[in-house]
Amino acid sequence: MTAQNVVDMLEARGVIDSGQAYDITQDAVHNGKDVLQVVLDYGLFTTEDEFWAMVAEELGAEHFDLAEFEPPPSVIGLIPAGMARLYGAFPITLDGRGLHVAFTDPLNPQLVEDLRFGLDKTVVPVVARRAQVQALIDKHYGSGAPNIDEIFGGLKDAGKGSPEVEANSAPIVKFVDLVMTQAIKERASDIHFEPFEHEFKIRYRVDGALYEMAPPPIHLATSVISRIKVMSNMNIAERRVPQDGRIKTTVNGKGVDMRVSSLPTQHGESVVLRVLDRSSVNLDLEHLGMPPYLFDYISETINKPNGIFIVTGPTGAGKTTTLYACLRRINTIDSKLLTAEDPVEYELDGVMQVPVNPAVGLTFAKALRAFLRQDPDRIMVGEMRDKETAQIAIQASLTGHLVLSTLHTNDAAGAVTRLVDMGVEPFLVAATLEGVLAQRLLRTVCKNCRMPYEPSLSILNQLNLSQSDIGGKQFYTGNGCDKCGGSGYKGRKGIYELLDVTDPIRDLVTQRAPTLALKQKAIELGMQTLREDGLRNIYDGETTIEEVLKYT
Repeated sequence: MTAQNVVDMLEARGVIDSGQAYDITQDAVHNGKDVLQVVLDYGLFTTEDEFWAMVAEELGAEHFDLAEFEPPPSVIGLIPAGMARLYGAFPITLDGRGLHVAFTDPLNPQLVEDLRFGLDKTVVPVVARRAQVQALIDKHYGSGAPNIDEIFGGLKDAGKGSPEVEANSAPIVKFVDLVMTQAIKERASDIHFEPFEHEFKIRYRVDGALYEMAPPPIHLATSVISRIKVMSNMNIAERRVPQDGRIKTTVNGKGVDMRVSSLPTQHGESVVLRVLDRSSVNLDLEHLGMPPYLFDYISETINKPNGIFIVTGPTGAGKTTTLYACLRRINTIDSKLLTAEDPVEYELDGVMQVPVNPAVGLTFAKALRAFLRQDPDRIMVGEMRDKETAQIAIQASLTGHLVLSTLHTNDAAGAVTRLVDMGVEPFLVAATLEGVLAQRLLRTVCKNCRMPYEPSLSILNQLNLSQSDIGGKQFYTGNGCDKCGGSGYKGRKGIYELLDVTDPIRDLVTQRAPTLALKQKAIELGMQTLREDGLRNIYDGETTIEEVLKYT
């Protein structure tokens, strides 16, 4: 159950006030606790059954105790095993009103609607303890993930009608739900639906690498993409121009947000879903794996009253996650925080977040100009893309605001020269810039199958290392196992390069020094480069030489 659904119900029924609603949401969402356990810990109900009785009353549904319940086999067969596990649903009885079903998340109306589509039956939700429902699902349907053969009996006949009709047909609904469930189970950050002339590929990105699912029949491409467009409130009839949308859904009982982008290609529309799974991203600065000196520096810098702090790196390097972690750390009751983002990826409580929309004239520059009239203390600009945005950010800094932003450059020193190249006067950059953090995300070695190995001389040469440099240090690689899908890697970790803009650096900036001169001076002053931080992670057994060579 999502924390928001539970909190909304309790607040609407007068069980809690807005202050308690905020506390419960914080506890559940930001600390990763189960919302039901949080509610019980707060002492709002004497027993768990009291809570479920209120849920039943809220929904106008029956409340069952399923502790000793044994359904007849004929009823169990009315929901396929894969669908039961996918939707967290267990059939109770069938009568003239329809199929009565208990859900692990009864407060999510989308599950009822999706199951109705999938079964083509009237579904009547009933309420029971979540643990009891899950136990019955595990007992009668097994606890494994749904598989394609089990869940898609009618798939070969799907996709033959019009896309508008097929988008809501049971096999297509089930297929798209399965793809999303499987991708999220594998911790995917992106899901790609790619139509080609003779095949329809579905791939998902895990820890920065793309993996391919078993490809569905080519004739399903239009129907599957139409289904995604329906879910994300796009124009299903428009296939000639790119579109953007958003999907909010529940997968395995967790609320998941997806950002959707469609792109017309030669053989149909390519669609990419960016998975914004709040439970898989820890937005606490302490948990980003930074070395202590860097954590201390950033904590000090983001608490300054003014100045500009920039995070730089390529797409997918975790820049936004780092800035969100910074915002969460300085998000206090006595600070006004404003962000301009394209788009807003995660919602932060207590932060005013503005999605920029160039189509209606709301650019980063225009949003930033409006921010200055909103009495902010700290401002985050999703990206400095042009001279106008950069100049307003500098103006904001000079008038007593802290500005956080991102740039696409290869290293920390490159961000300084990029601002000058945009047309910003060097003396203004020198006066306002406090620090630049360059970062990359490297895959970490799977702890389950990690094993030591001896790197070859040629690969050490690529790192400019000799046998004497490594001095008996241990190197690790992943052997490949079930937990990491045979890749040898599981999870990702940041490596960082911090340019502290001190007086010697400011002098070089004012003199329009090139990137190389800035970098060399910073190294003289003690800057640790991305390559050096990568080597530290290799020696700590966190990653491999190949990953460091690939990203630095």
